[in-house]
Amino acid sequence: MGIDESTGHGPWPRSGSGSVSRSGSGGLTDVAGLRVGHAQVPGERALSGTTVVLAPAGGVVAAVDVRGGGPGTRETDALDPRNLVQRIEAVVLTGGSAYGLESAAGVMAWLEEQGRGVRVGPDPSQVVPVVPAACVFDLGRGGDWHARPDAATGRAAVEAAAASAEGAPVAEGAVGAGTGAVIGGFKGGVGTASCVLESGITVAALVVANAVGSAVDPRTGALYGAYGTERSIEPAPDVHAAALLRLAEAREKSGPAPLNTTLAVVATDADLTRAQAHKLAGTSHDGIARAVRPVHLLNDGDTVFALATGAKALADDPLALNDVLAAGAEMVTRAIVRAVREADGVDGPGGSFPSYRQLYGAD
Repeated sequence: MGIDESTGHGPWPRSGSGSVSRSGSGGLTDVAGLRVGHAQVPGERALSGTTVVLAPAGGVVAAVDVRGGGPGTRETDALDPRNLVQRIEAVVLTGGSAYGLESAAGVMAWLEEQGRGVRVGPDPSQVVPVVPAACVFDLGRGGDWHARPDAATGRAAVEAAAASAEGAPVAEGAVGAGTGAVIGGFKGGVGTASCVLESGITVAALVVANAVGSAVDPRTGALYGAYGTERSIEPAPDVHAAALLRLAEAREKSGPAPLNTTLAVVATDADLTRAQAHKLAGTSHDGIARAVRPVHLLNDGDTVFALATGAKALADDPLALNDVLAAGAEMVTRAIVRAVREADGVDGPGGSFPSYRQLYGAD
């Protein structure tokens, strides 16, 4: 497989020798037509938000694969290849646990105003927008249990996406649905990554890293998802020992291990069928397993959405999808690494969640 590194965040080693097709911002918006918007819940004791991935008008082929034992989702059954809906206009990732799924209502209302959705009548305004959504658990992490996303938060996020320029860089770290994310005691957040295959097809991922499992190897302090890359750096033993001590102190202050869930949107400009998109969503879970240990537990809600804009044809080869599948998992791993590296720590009434940078320094 030939992957061209266009992340803008290198240096990552190449998986092949393909030539550069184009450079990009290193995120989900490198898939032409996709836009991303974030919104936070207001308030001093609020630590939650919503992220919306907005498709180009007319929608995209979409699929989903849920492997966590405690998912919180909306409209995921509509993405089953056996069911009616062929294309969707937006995906919502949100904090607030199941309460936060209300944010999808704000996105749905905005889409209706634009006349975007499944046509159900002769009038162009008679549409029903199908808005799949999934949530992470972050309740109370800012100190206010009731500070969680609602329809207004979802509307603000989709409006931010619509107002952004095509290809605009995606904000990472403690933003949007990653505002209150925690991963293995460290502050989590939003991360994104992209690549271009030798075929010219773009594959990208956006994740919300929020898991009871850790992204950090407890033996060394290195990030699991960076092993085998040029950015795999093992901290000095004394730095790692000090970090473990500080992390233990933070966990004692924060109480029991938080509930969790890692969410991802994997996107490509390849022309995929709904069944192929479903396969992509499934294999992309491998990217979570490479970067977080353990995963897919009963109290996880790990969910991956796959989107395909259809701008570029796959090669006339029954195995041509393999390159896209491999890249999808790899981009999820890299996006999780980005999320952990870009997050800022939090120490407040809802708990103490130090960042990787705070404990190990910039790498």
